[in-house]
Amino acid sequence: MTSLIVSVALVSGSLAYAMWSAHRVALGEPVWWFVAAVPAVYMAPALVFATACCALAWLWRTPRPPEARIGIAASLRLLAVESWTIAAGWPIMALHRWLIRDPAPAPAALPIVLIHGVLCNDGVWFALRRHLAQAGIGPVYTLNYGPMFASAEHFASQLAARIATVRAATGAERVVLVGHSLGGLVARAYLRRFGAAQVSRLITVGTPHHGSYFAWLFPGWCLAQMRPGNAWLMKLNRDEGESPPVPMTALWSRHDTMVAPQASAMLVGAENVALLGIGHNALLRDKQVTTLVAAISRNPAARAEAITE
Repeated sequence: MTSLIVSVALVSGSLAYAMWSAHRVALGEPVWWFVAAVPAVYMAPALVFATACCALAWLWRTPRPPEARIGIAASLRLLAVESWTIAAGWPIMALHRWLIRDPAPAPAALPIVLIHGVLCNDGVWFALRRHLAQAGIGPVYTLNYGPMFASAEHFASQLAARIATVRAATGAERVVLVGHSLGGLVARAYLRRFGAAQVSRLITVGTPHHGSYFAWLFPGWCLAQMRPGNAWLMKLNRDEGESPPVPMTALWSRHDTMVAPQASAMLVGAENVALLGIGHNALLRDKQVTTLVAAISRNPAARAEAITE
């Protein structure tokens, strides 16, 4: 469904711009102006969306220590990278069925399953998936859950089926789970319902473990479950102070643009790694994140603090 929505938006937007441009050219305006404006027109919706998210994330922010504050230049860079990440992801999500393919079945000791966030598909993993493959880590699989507004519990059942498929294709006893945003909550729901016997490690990236105010801005069952104070979310966190079922690492940004307050992405019992100056979507393309995910996936017993030293 996400692929269809993005594809329709891209095609209809392109046709509308082409028709408007043709009309203006027919009135005598130069063609080159409309050709040169294509990148700006394409980027404009992403920039507007990212700017609005940055503003709201600042209003709902977690107080930051002085050493975690960034200046105007770094803030503008954050906005630019976040906008570019969103815009660059649209065609990949539209074409994800052709760009994201399962590895060929083969024996593997520790496959990786990537779980995307809400209102997305596995196209968001394109860069990280390629980085892991180039580093010889994996094999790497993805999960496309749906329908997009269903409950996280429904998605957890789909994750259970996906893990079974991956284990059958590789002969592995366990997998490493990496979840972005809602994907991290889906992984935790899976662990609660189905147990940890088939999972070696969980890495969450920008996951609103305690909810995000942004979830109030969108409809849907899974969005409601991500609202602060939601009964499902509180039940999921009921045993947060106890030892987690598997080793967990929570990578989060103090400047996340969609998890607000940002410290909601921390989880008691997990190894929490705070990053600076990275937007919510840009986390999946950030060099620090890819390095940490690769190192932990290669050695699930590793600790992120040792990798970053």
